[in-house]
Amino acid sequence: MSKRVLVSGGAGYIGSHVTVELIQAGYEVLVADDMSNCDLTCFEGVKKITGREDIPFVKMSFCDEAATEKLFSDWKIDAVIHFAAFKAVGESVEDPLKYYGNNLNSFVNVIGAARRHGCRNILFSSSATVYGEPDKQPVTEQTPRKPSTSPYGNTKQICEDILRDCVAAYPEIRGIALRYFNPIGAHPSALIGELPRGVPNNLVPYITQTAAGRRECLNIFGNDYPTPDGTCLRDFIDIVDLARAHVCAVARMLDDKMEKEYEIFNVGTGRPLSVMELVNAFQKVNNLKLNYKIVPRRAGDIIAIWADPTLANEKLGWKATRTTEETLAAAWAWEKHLMGKN
Repeated sequence: MSKRVLVSGGAGYIGSHVTVELIQAGYEVLVADDMSNCDLTCFEGVKKITGREDIPFVKMSFCDEAATEKLFSDWKIDAVIHFAAFKAVGESVEDPLKYYGNNLNSFVNVIGAARRHGCRNILFSSSATVYGEPDKQPVTEQTPRKPSTSPYGNTKQICEDILRDCVAAYPEIRGIALRYFNPIGAHPSALIGELPRGVPNNLVPYITQTAAGRRECLNIFGNDYPTPDGTCLRDFIDIVDLARAHVCAVARMLDDKMEKEYEIFNVGTGRPLSVMELVNAFQKVNNLKLNYKIVPRRAGDIIAIWADPTLANEKLGWKATRTTEETLAAAWAWEKHLMGKN
């Protein structure tokens, strides 16, 4: 009997890629999503990639405690990966209560229901946001967390603390937090990818939409940072590589390989890339010329951050393998797929 993994927020960008990798690794997957930040495009793409039309899907909000309870009582769930959260940094600054209400309550409900229904294994989708502007690079899991610059980032820190404290208090559960760096790209099939609603908050969808003519111009926020080319440095991680890390973390839990009841792993490449390097790589690999302009710095952007992924490499047996060129080619193939549908 294969193990069943609940993917909360599984119709979204990261959730859909993780669902594909879990199914291809032999797990049964239950997808639940309130569809507030996505449509069924990626879920339908997941079915095509995996050849599985029977993937169970439940439309629900994890802020609804009764619905969450029912989900765990209706299904035998061996592990849960929790993605369901609002994620726009700017919006969180403008409407913090929306973010604290949704992101914290949904996770509290998931942990409570998991605990009551014998689901030991909880994997939390965290973020490198928790490090703030680090004092030295690269960051390890021991790098101190800094006060967050946004309510969104703060919800990631608080959810990590909730998981840590619950694991310490309740011996029947254990947890892993994966701290992602900057996920980019799309599945090589071009059937699933990042599908932002409205104006993209992330760099790569803005690049691909500008290349497609959907956006007039790409704004590059600041070229006067203390970096080699003046633009911010980030650790851009391919979405499929990121998804594979979740499969490794779930296996670590289900195979009883965890060394502590609560573990944290950085999920990044360990290679910093500047915003300008990424833009130039996209133009080169896809043989395109992008319309872009340098504009003033954006509030809240940190100068540089990249991961030391040694712990994930050693303990999870995971490593980022896809090249920047492969990632950016896949991102453009996905955008063209969307253009073909429109």
